[in-house]
Amino acid sequence: MYLAVLVIPVPETNLEAYKAWAKNSEAIFKRYGCLDIMDAWQDFVPRGRQTDFYKAVDAQEGEKVVVSIQVWPDKGTMFASEQRMHEDNALGVEGVIPFDASRLITGCFESLFNL
Repeated sequence: MYLAVLVIPVPETNLEAYKAWAKNSEAIFKRYGCLDIMDAWQDFVPRGRQTDFYKAVDAQEGEKVVVSIQVWPDKGTMFASEQRMHEDNALGVEGVIPFDASRLITGCFESLFNL
């Protein structure tokens, strides 16, 4: 398994807009081979002394932290699918993205093991 992880600052007032945006994105990614996507809305996120989720995304007053995890079969599939999505313009955004995309962070991870 290969994971793409995003940490996103979302204005609290945009929860419903984020859900709609995420559902639309999920359908696109699944069409291109993503096995599963989980989006999680901040519930208990403590503030750290040196680092924390808020600092990572420069969260502003009134913003919540969302973690989105995409599960792909492997690295090759994810990168090939991402290239195809760009070529097909499948990621073209209609309307307003319900968060400041310039502050999201992303990273990809090889699975060590899966319970």
